[in-house]
Amino acid sequence: MADQARAAGFGGWKASALAGIGGLTIGALGVGGYHAWRGPDQAATEAFVRDYILDHGEILQQSVERMQLRQAASTVAQHRQALETPFHGSWAGAANGDVVLVEFFDYACGYCRASNADVDRLLREDPRLKVVWRELPVLGPDSQAAAFVSLGAARQGRFRLFHDRMFALGRPTETVVSQAVADAGVTREGQTADARAELARNFELARTIGATGTPTFVVGDRVLQGAVGYEALKAAIAGARTRG
Repeated sequence: MADQARAAGFGGWKASALAGIGGLTIGALGVGGYHAWRGPDQAATEAFVRDYILDHGEILQQSVERMQLRQAASTVAQHRQALETPFHGSWAGAANGDVVLVEFFDYACGYCRASNADVDRLLREDPRLKVVWRELPVLGPDSQAAAFVSLGAARQGRFRLFHDRMFALGRPTETVVSQAVADAGVTREGQTADARAELARNFELARTIGATGTPTFVVGDRVLQGAVGYEALKAAIAGARTRG
């Protein structure tokens, strides 16, 4: 899997949407009231609906996207506390922020590295934002080793220092991890039981919300896959505030 996160499952959603086409109404298509079209020639009405959909395929995609958004919002709501509760010090910003941005990340992920600057900027500009980082080491043994050290840094209250140094230094080789440990002034910890439990929890949460890779962001009731950029994250935060 490339570390660029990608949307998944369109084929399944497409089938579901097609199965429900019989329930679409002319009113939903924006061409008049449904009852106005239900005349004696039912076959002609159905043919009109079918032809309209075939000529305006974008409505099927829009329907799929809305279904996905509703399902994601429901899933996030069910798991919000677990998503937004950090592992010790693996968070930054306002302790009681009105919006929480959750990032699933991997130290070997170049897109996570690029997104780190966007998250830093949001934290600098938005005093009401809280960011929670969740380790999701999906890119091999080096990622996993770095994740355990990172969780140890979080337990020592120096997560952010270690986190930023890791991304500044490059891929998580043994040399890079050792340098980040020294720069952040942390004691290197191994695979403790609570660190292993945290990674298992993160993988399960990622699976539950449909994360397809790293980075994956959760903001309000939205799940954003991939390095979506500063503007998209800022818009998602604003949307979360609007929806309350």
